[in-house]
Amino acid sequence: MRNGGQLVVESLMALGATRAFGVPGESYLAVLDALHDTGGKLDFVLCRQEGGAAFMAAAHGKLTGSPGICMVTRGPGATNAAIGVHTAMQDSVPMILLVGQVATDMKEREAFQEIDYRAVFGTMAKWATEIEQVERIPEILSRAWITATTGRPGPVVVALPEDVLMAQTEVPPLTGPAKVYEAEPAADAVAEAVAQLQQAERPLIVLGGAEWTGPARAALQGFAEASDIPIITSFRYQDQVDSACACFCGDAGVGMTAGVKALLRDADVVLALGTRFGENMTDGYTLLEVPQPRQRIIHVHASDREIGKVYQPALGVHADPGRFVQALPAKVSGPWTAWRSEARAAYLGFINKAPAQPGPVDMVAVCKHMREVLGTDVVLTNGAGNFTVWPTRFFRFRPGMRLLAPQSGAMGYGVPAAVAAKLARPKSTVICFAGDGDFQMNGQELSSARQAGAAVIVLVLNNGTYGTIRAHQEREFPERVSGTSIVNPDFAALGRAYGLHGEQVARTEDFAAAFERALAAPHGAVLELDIAAEALTPYRTLSEIRAGGLAAKQ
Repeated sequence: MRNGGQLVVESLMALGATRAFGVPGESYLAVLDALHDTGGKLDFVLCRQEGGAAFMAAAHGKLTGSPGICMVTRGPGATNAAIGVHTAMQDSVPMILLVGQVATDMKEREAFQEIDYRAVFGTMAKWATEIEQVERIPEILSRAWITATTGRPGPVVVALPEDVLMAQTEVPPLTGPAKVYEAEPAADAVAEAVAQLQQAERPLIVLGGAEWTGPARAALQGFAEASDIPIITSFRYQDQVDSACACFCGDAGVGMTAGVKALLRDADVVLALGTRFGENMTDGYTLLEVPQPRQRIIHVHASDREIGKVYQPALGVHADPGRFVQALPAKVSGPWTAWRSEARAAYLGFINKAPAQPGPVDMVAVCKHMREVLGTDVVLTNGAGNFTVWPTRFFRFRPGMRLLAPQSGAMGYGVPAAVAAKLARPKSTVICFAGDGDFQMNGQELSSARQAGAAVIVLVLNNGTYGTIRAHQEREFPERVSGTSIVNPDFAALGRAYGLHGEQVARTEDFAAAFERALAAPHGAVLELDIAAEALTPYRTLSEIRAGGLAAKQ
């Protein structure tokens, strides 16, 4: 005999879970009690707020490909965690949120902290359900795991009523995970895709989806290099392609470069691999016409629901994208060498030609120094804001490097993601880029990092403003600043209060030594960088944005 809480924990361990992130709650005490007996085989990372815990689970899923497990209490705990569920869905990463629930005999009375989880999360998660009988715990958890990891990966929400967790049962836990092979591409589909590429004048490969396997990435790069076809990635997936590859030409996302826009706009055949055609990667659905774009799209996706969701493809292939690229021939040939070469030059030019930034600390120089001293065993994380241009556009991702950044544009993701990354890859250097506003969304998770032994480095780019919104303000309502100025704490002192090394960097020339001290700090570090509000974008100052807004109003 075992209770429902024990059945949950033992089944999760059988499925392959080794770590869970959460905030304790009385609604799932039986699960917490069962964790006591695992001997650390299912590690519970104690977090400070459910939003941070959910971000950690989402980041774990993105980094490892295995569902990030998050455990929270009912009502407020679940609604706090909703931001991580939304992020996991838009990122297409596997995650399972386990939520305490009121006892079944109290349901639909608006009992204390009661929520209908199917209704609340039904449009946010890939699947939302509730376990109403203790005997069904293994069945539902197995389905949740498979649902989260197959097709288009995503988050699953499972509600656990208190009485179900406390109930005794003779039903055994799961004994192991299911092994699921994704769909193989049909030979005719591969042949037709190759034929369309060979007829192209300006072909383009667009890579998206969750983590790609090493063999799949190698096959894609080999095919692209042999065929001389440019590759771009969808929003915040540039770490899935070796940036040293001569075919890599940037990423399509918020603030995409003119070169990437031109590639998408002018391509005649687009091989989209695992890509979700969202607003950000299509520049508001303007670079490709809805529903029938001028470009011929070959859309390969593991989920049939993604094919044709926005754009009607010239060829839709319901198959695992990694298996598809491994089924391609060694190369295709065509008259597009100049097309690829010009795109690559534009990508390199964006990084190499950026001017020195105004203000005390120049992020162009900072990123150049970090590129020079860091190896490839590095994970970069960030939340949302104009500052994200530095980790996402000014680093060149080599094999082994990873980027954890939210497609949902969620502020506060960076610090929790760094904690999850350091726990999953303890030997890696994990660096979080955070704006001053972004950091204060979940900076308290540095306390979780210290307790869990996750020595992360956080670079707080302090410019005293919500920069992205300020830029929009100056463009649309120039010289009318409202609600975007921030009065900040001493971030370096805050880092020290959490038990990390804390240091303020007030001059560009001081960064190198400060960064060396941060790398050597045994418990991690917070470096507060004094950034000018003028330096909102690498190529356009705040004053220039304002002047453009004023000119447009005349």
